[in-house]
Amino acid sequence: MTSKMRQLPNPSAIPAESINHGEVYTQRWVVDLILDLVDYTPDRDLCEVVITDPACGGGAFLVGITERLSESCRKFGKELPIDGIRAFDILARNVSSSREKIRSILTADGWGHDNAEILAENWVTQGDYLLSDTPPADIVVGNPPYIRLEDVPADRMQSYRARNLTMTGRSDIYVGFFERGLESLKEGGVLGFICADRWMRNQYGRELRRLIARRFSVDSVVIMHDVDAFEDRVAAYPAVTIIRNSPQRDTMVADTSKELGPKQARRLLSWLQKKEPTEVTEVGFTTACLPHWFSGDESWPTGSPARLALLEHLNDTFPVLEETDTKVGIGVATGADSVFLTTDANLVESDRLLPLSMVKDARSGVFDWTGSYLVNPWTADGDLVSLDSYPRLNSYLQENRGLLSRRHVAKKRTDQWYRTIDKVDASLVGKPKLLLPDMRLTIHPTLEQGGHYPHHNLYYVTSESWDLEVLGGLLLSRVAQLFVESYAVRMRGGTLRFQAQYLRRIRVPQPESLSARNRQDLIAAFRSRDVDAATSAALRAYGIFTSLPK
Repeated sequence: MTSKMRQLPNPSAIPAESINHGEVYTQRWVVDLILDLVDYTPDRDLCEVVITDPACGGGAFLVGITERLSESCRKFGKELPIDGIRAFDILARNVSSSREKIRSILTADGWGHDNAEILAENWVTQGDYLLSDTPPADIVVGNPPYIRLEDVPADRMQSYRARNLTMTGRSDIYVGFFERGLESLKEGGVLGFICADRWMRNQYGRELRRLIARRFSVDSVVIMHDVDAFEDRVAAYPAVTIIRNSPQRDTMVADTSKELGPKQARRLLSWLQKKEPTEVTEVGFTTACLPHWFSGDESWPTGSPARLALLEHLNDTFPVLEETDTKVGIGVATGADSVFLTTDANLVESDRLLPLSMVKDARSGVFDWTGSYLVNPWTADGDLVSLDSYPRLNSYLQENRGLLSRRHVAKKRTDQWYRTIDKVDASLVGKPKLLLPDMRLTIHPTLEQGGHYPHHNLYYVTSESWDLEVLGGLLLSRVAQLFVESYAVRMRGGTLRFQAQYLRRIRVPQPESLSARNRQDLIAAFRSRDVDAATSAALRAYGIFTSLPK
């Protein structure tokens, strides 16, 4: 069970049954897939295994768990364990429904009504898993609720944040379920959730990614965005994620389509469990085996299994852009462009006008300055100029003082009311720069030979080691595009953000490793804006002798 935007109760009381919690139940074949992936199977002695469902709802997972535990205990000639299952839910009606399903299964399997009654009462607890004492577990499975923290009552939200340190920023509470579930795992234990996958890329998932990368192993990731994984259709972008309390090892990744159902899921399970290095494409899914998962707390990539495998190879083989004596930055933010930007070359003293690169100057791919200036209040040493020394600048800024003083940056330092948000780095002006507009469908590097300063809608790349036309050819290629597509979250219409955080993830060969032919081909492709030629030359530079995966 899961709930989309499920409202939590007042923290001082168990929620009333009249509240609409928008519950959505997990399809049985999805439950079975997850239980198989965490190795909760009846051919194993499950009597010795403790399994937890932290948000059991009406019992979608508990039904499968109970059936498998009952079958295993019969097989191994053992009694049902009183503490083998630990399930939680905050709703009394869900607790009642789950217990009834357990009683029905156990009674039908011949365990006796009284015994079934005791076990059902003991296995299912009414309470908030995020605020409960979490019992140690061999396995944690389920479908945690999706609720933004700002939709939780303030005092409960504070309690959640205090007990679950990964719940930062505008987190969903399912992040806390991941944290508590993982922290409860015994050594070698495994967690299997079907849950929205936004935490893998969004800012609020950073601390959870850090926790997993530091202490756990990502065993499998199955993207199920287009699959009918629930009994009702929901726009939740779900993924099945299997994480183990052990050192990181190889990872199986799968992308699925709407054709995935019970029959195809059995085939998918077979491939996921084999962990063979070959990539597989069948009706309903594609899979690949990665030698390890992606590390760190930065956003984890998305894409087809073949793309993820290529990304991991590139990440393991080549340095990131800034490790090649190269810098990625963003242009100047002023906080008041209507004041600080001008096309009037006589507005203030000439040495207070800094030629400014704008997005429109780079539109064609060949830099063509259209005459914008920054009204520059900074000295070459990074200090604010004395307005007494510049009467025309002083007069102009004083005319706009009311607007400038209302900015947050001016309120922090009232004596610096005429500063721009960012300082101007005078050393950047004369350097050649590759300029990259922030928002585009495709990557678009443009060479600015020096003499201009970038506006904040432009990111820039400077380098002490690269011929910037060679690097421009690499960045023009679909290999560079692949990196940004894999890490960035697309905006409406498919637009990508070519921000510094994504550009810094691009891996490149060492400049000296490129052959003369590669360098010439990349320069020619960059000058002609030929993406196909740039991609062909880039693939040779990276040692890739196949086409890029879709």
